[in-house]
Amino acid sequence: MLDLGLPDMDGLEILRKLGGPAAMPPTVVLTGSGSVRRAVEAMREGAIDFLVKPCGADKLRTAVEEALERRTPTAEGRAPAADPTRAKRGPSGFLGSSPAMSNVFSLIEAAAASSTASVFITGETGTGKELCANAIHNLSDRRNGPFVAINCGAIPRELMESEIFGHRKGAFTGAINDREGAASRADGGTLFLDELCEMDLDLQVKLLRFIQTGTYRKVGDGADRQVNIRFVCATNRDPLVEVKAGRFREDLYYRLYVVPIHLPPLSARGDDIILLARRFLADFSKLEGKRFQEFSADALGRIMAYRWPGNVRQLENVVRNIVVLNDGVTVEPTMLPPPLDCVEAVVSLPVDPQSATGAVVGGGTLSLDEILARPLAELEAMAIDAALRLSDNNVTRAARLLDVSPSTIYRKHSAYKSGGTGGSAGR
Repeated sequence: MLDLGLPDMDGLEILRKLGGPAAMPPTVVLTGSGSVRRAVEAMREGAIDFLVKPCGADKLRTAVEEALERRTPTAEGRAPAADPTRAKRGPSGFLGSSPAMSNVFSLIEAAAASSTASVFITGETGTGKELCANAIHNLSDRRNGPFVAINCGAIPRELMESEIFGHRKGAFTGAINDREGAASRADGGTLFLDELCEMDLDLQVKLLRFIQTGTYRKVGDGADRQVNIRFVCATNRDPLVEVKAGRFREDLYYRLYVVPIHLPPLSARGDDIILLARRFLADFSKLEGKRFQEFSADALGRIMAYRWPGNVRQLENVVRNIVVLNDGVTVEPTMLPPPLDCVEAVVSLPVDPQSATGAVVGGGTLSLDEILARPLAELEAMAIDAALRLSDNNVTRAARLLDVSPSTIYRKHSAYKSGGTGGSAGR
């Protein structure tokens, strides 16, 4: 990371002293001077990216990750281009390479290092909260013990206490036998309480005592029982909002909120959408005896443009639908089920380029001086739109023209649509 406005030397001079692109380490220039001329000079001297301060954390992380991917030379002596389809294996079945998921992987490993600290997982429905809880258990010292999961939103309120603590025969109508609850079955392992904010307030009091003392009583029994359990809980709600609304006990919240882990929505995971879609396609094609091997560029464009309110679970169901109802080697846009069949793969930018060397704006071609006077983000948008039009809106070909990854095109279009800047430039 190199600033240009240094007190003892200009950053461009440092780039020259580093020996040029062939000899220097991958370098990202960060500066408060956002002129196009300085950016061009920095790139000419070997920098692989140019960020303007103030720079957001996500933009910075993306730039650094792309720089690190260029660190290992290929046989031809060049750094390999970033491969958005290269999967990073996370713990216990997680798949992802995005900065958001890399952070989740680190938190899972840190949480697993403790065998007693409670973990509170938050995230939208379908983001993989139970998979996260399983990963923590499987990496911890309790991996040889049981993993017991209870969905607090799926069990009737009157049966929840029995489900957790068990009951004695005759404790209530229908209790014809003694029954062991989740507390007993999870002894020596992990108890996962999913959708915890759905739990009745009266039972939350008993759960708090159970967590504090490690003891519980079966329904209809007068004897306390001692167990050794690690608690992991999850919710798709904002727990603090639930506390303020009086639906979740504050003391229970602070007792459980020791190691918080937030799972990002799928729409915030960038190229992970492609990784997951391809993995599901391979898995379901094998399961159903189909020939599918890949998505077309247009189909991937629609998949990347969709917001995925159901997250990973919805993506999994969509891919399975495609495999079951269609046949072929490549998934085409016509195979996408609703609502993806109505999603536009490419969003047009408010610029009308005529060629790869010039852009028409308001009826006139931009001169070099006009180009140098414009913000980088605006020129970047114009260049991407020009490449897309020259490529007949084929994202893969447009990315090849601009020497960027297809995921960069997808990400920046999404940012332009939402009024952002699209992240770091990326070459």
